[in-house]
Amino acid sequence: MDRTVIAYVIYLVVSIALTIWVARTLSRNGRVFLADVLQGNEKLADAVNHLLVVGFYLVNLGFVALYLSGDDTIKDTRGVFEALSTKLGVVLLVLGVMHLGNVYVLNRIRRRGVMEREQVPPVAPQGWAAPTAGA
Repeated sequence: MDRTVIAYVIYLVVSIALTIWVARTLSRNGRVFLADVLQGNEKLADAVNHLLVVGFYLVNLGFVALYLSGDDTIKDTRGVFEALSTKLGVVLLVLGVMHLGNVYVLNRIRRRGVMEREQVPPVAPQGWAAPTAGA
C-alpha cells in the first residue's frame, strides 16, 4: 500500500477519534455549566448542549475532511511521521480554539445572567416609607 494512503488512514482515524473524545468530554462536563448559565433550566441546557455538540462535530469533521489532502507524495516512513505530525497538530489547534471559543461565549452569557440576577432585589418592596421632616 502507498505510504500516502497509510498516512491518510492514520490521520483520519486519529482525528475522528480526537474529535469524538473532545466533543463527549465537553458535552458531559459542559452540561452543568450550561444549566448554571440558563438559570437551572435543565431541559433547555440539554437542548443547547446537544446543538453545541452537533455544531462542534460539523465544524471539526468538516475541517478534518478539507485538510486531508496533501501536497506531496510521501516517499518514506519519516515523511509519514512528518505529515501526520503537521496535520494532527493543526487539528489539535483547531479543536483547542473551538473549545476556547465555546467557553468564552458561554462565560459571556453566564456573566450577563449573573448581572441580571444581581439587579433584582432579594426581597420585593413591601410598601413606602413616609419622608421625614429632617431629611
